[in-house]
Amino acid sequence: MAKTIIYELQNILNEAKLLGDQNRIINFIEEEYQIPVRLRYGEVSIPETELAYKDELVNLFQTLEYILNQVKLNESDILTIIKNLSLENTEEIIDLYTKKKILFTTINGKTVYPKTLNQVAYIKAMENNDIVFGIGPAGTGKTYLAVLYAMQALKMGRISKVVLVRPVVEAGEKLGFLPGDLKEKIDPYLIPLYDGITDAIGSENQEKYVNKKIIEIAPLAYMRGRTLENAIIILDEAQNATKMQMKMFLTRLGFNSKMIVTGDVTQIDLPRKSDSGLIDAYYRLQKIKGVKFIEFESKDVMRHPILFEIIKRYEEDNEN
Repeated sequence: MAKTIIYELQNILNEAKLLGDQNRIINFIEEEYQIPVRLRYGEVSIPETELAYKDELVNLFQTLEYILNQVKLNESDILTIIKNLSLENTEEIIDLYTKKKILFTTINGKTVYPKTLNQVAYIKAMENNDIVFGIGPAGTGKTYLAVLYAMQALKMGRISKVVLVRPVVEAGEKLGFLPGDLKEKIDPYLIPLYDGITDAIGSENQEKYVNKKIIEIAPLAYMRGRTLENAIIILDEAQNATKMQMKMFLTRLGFNSKMIVTGDVTQIDLPRKSDSGLIDAYYRLQKIKGVKFIEFESKDVMRHPILFEIIKRYEEDNEN
């Protein structure tokens, strides 16, 4: 099959980066566009029968090279750009990586910044609204970014407390029958939330903050009757909250507080999916000033590339 050269790399040193370990990146490009793509000796070529994809692929390689010539990208970053780039959003994608809007610098000096346009919208929503829902598949950063946003607000003195909440329906039993005190009972269900806190302040400070009640851990059922002021309250795995629990949680909001609700409606563990408070809230609370819904997609996933395809397959089931 005759091939046509559509692009020549500006920097031959970028070839190895764009091929990826074991050709993972160039293979991923082929899967995304569903055509053969060859990168060899600095030249990108495709079959003559597939020239309809020329403009998009030229734009892709130009954009990747432009960013690579300015900043260091890991394989996950490159795959994320491939999934999200279009002819219409090229400048916005370039700005994400070359004009980083840093959300937080971790205790180890790592800068955390949004890497997809939905992540940008999510952070903006947290800044400008009282209640934000981040809905989408695992690996999109919705929980991690929420925790770091809360820790940054705490660091800046805008709030005095961070409250981490999660339903424990996965336990299949009452908390009272689980061994240990409340923290020990709920801890296994809060590991994803703790990851962000540990990155932000370290494990030792995390323990100090918990002991001083600056960071508070609470199962959803224990939130009844409280009003939380000067705090950011994060409800994770909200798809497993019932409609009544969601109403109870949202009505705990006090002055100078924000709520961030995260969940994945494809992973409901309730006996009946129709009982999910997250689904109910999505339809019930639209167009309320101060309430914002951000929907993440498989293209926002920042984990192993095989997860992109797995999530797509499950999304297809939900659509059907």
